[in-house]
This record gives sequence, structure tokens and C-alpha cells, in this order.
Amino acid sequence: MELDSTFASQNVPKSREKPKKPPDKKLFLMACVVSWNCRGFRSKVCHIKDLIYEVHPVCIALQETFLKPADIAKIKRYSLVRKDNENESGRASGGVALLVSHDTPSSVVTLHTNLQAVAVRVMLSNLVTVCTLYLPPSTSVNDRYLNSLVDELPTPFIIIGDFNGHSPVWGSKNTNTRGRQIEEFVNTHSLCLLNNGEDTYFHQRSRTFHSLDLALCTPSLAPYFNFRVGVDLRDSDHFPIFLDRVNVGSNDAQRPTRYLFHRADWTNFTLRALITRNMVEGENLNEV
Repeated sequence: MELDSTFASQNVPKSREKPKKPPDKKLFLMACVVSWNCRGFRSKVCHIKDLIYEVHPVCIALQETFLKPADIAKIKRYSLVRKDNENESGRASGGVALLVSHDTPSSVVTLHTNLQAVAVRVMLSNLVTVCTLYLPPSTSVNDRYLNSLVDELPTPFIIIGDFNGHSPVWGSKNTNTRGRQIEEFVNTHSLCLLNNGEDTYFHQRSRTFHSLDLALCTPSLAPYFNFRVGVDLRDSDHFPIFLDRVNVGSNDAQRPTRYLFHRADWTNFTLRALITRNMVEGENLNEV
């Protein structure tokens, strides 16, 4: 897709020469996870390297890699896990990949799914499973496949990628069938949506912006990540999205509330919670 030059060139560094020595990481905004529908891995290698230089991510989730099994794909100091996809005519179509930094302990999670998805377990402060997922817009997705994917992911986990669904829940003006399916998927598995309502996709023909790229996680991870969207399309039609790790020692991070249910006086609670007819008969309901 041909992009408007304003969006395609915004904030792209003029020079892509490799620095002579690694830059001071304190000068950069660190991101744990980056996700981007790159629309072609091989043609976007320079942009992927730019992302690594700018934010030093633990892992990069990529969608629509357009790779065939025979294609070689490498990024220095990152291991790559991928799942290629071909259409009926044998052309590369869709496809996903995860790049994981060699500086971070990790292991591949073997998935038995028909979906375009791959996953790894990475050591952040604890082990976290990161799964990248691409759901093509023109292909119906069986709910059973989505549910089975969750069953295969060790917890806690993050599912991030291009879902191609519209819903006001994540910033869309309307809802489509895929959007309702994702809403139900999130509710069924009690997942948390990390999106903040920002648009992640630019539709060239209509010159409109939409939110198609989502980040979902199990509840225990939600307080520890901030979601943000990049400002540069980098020759794609999707903006990269970033999950920044919140400093656990800062006031921004709050651990989920835990209750000591085993210490509760349930007998007393039951007696106090019992509402009898005499308590409400003849009374104004607003005052009871």
C-alpha cells in the first residue's frame, strides 16, 4: 500500500549507520515489548533495526512478515521464531514472527494451533509468555481456535498483534463481527486490554485512522505495563505499538489487591448480610 509521504517519512532517522559503540540505554525510553504489522520482513529490516536502536526491546512481535519457509530472516543479537503462511496460489501471505533479545533468557512455547501465532517465554522480572497473533480481516476465525490458544499459553501471558477487529472498547467508532468476537474472547478468559484508545492503523484510501492492533494480558500483568503507539508508520500502514515496563518501585505501579479470605468471619458476615422482610417493609427503597 502506498503511503502518504508525511506519515511515511515522519521521524525516520536520516542515517541508518550502525553506531560504533552501544548507546547509553539511559538516554532512551525502554520498551519491554514492541509489536508491529510490518507488511514484509525483508523490506523492513532497516526499520526493525531502528526500533531496536531506539528502545532496546526484550522482544519484537511482527505480523504480516510475508516470508516463505525458504526465506532467510535474521537480526543480529536477536533470535527469531516464526510461522510462515502462504495463500492458495503459493504466495507468501500473512505470517508472524517474534524477535527475542539474546540478553534475555527465553524459551520457545510450542503451539499446536491453526492460527497464525507463535509464542516464547521470556524472563522479565518473572517469566512471562509473549504470543504474537495475526487474524486476517477476510478470514473467519473459529472461536474454538482462540480458546485453544489460551489453553496452550503458560500464565502469565501477553497476546499482542493485529486482530483486525473494530469495537468502541478499544477506540473504534463502531463494532464489526470480529470486534464482537474479540470482546467475547476477552470476557470469557477474563483478560485485560492494555490499549489506551489510540489509533494504530492508517487506511490510505479513505485517509482515516483506526485501532486494529491490540495488547491483551492476564490480570496479574496489567499494572506493570503502559501501552503507547508510535508516531511513525515506518513504510507500513500500521504504527508500532509499545508496552513499556512500569518501574515496580515507583508510585505508578500498584500490585493487585489480595484479600485474606481464609481469615474472614464468614458466619458473622452471613448474619449481617441477611436482609429480612421486616427491615425493608414500609420503608423508602432509597433510604434502606
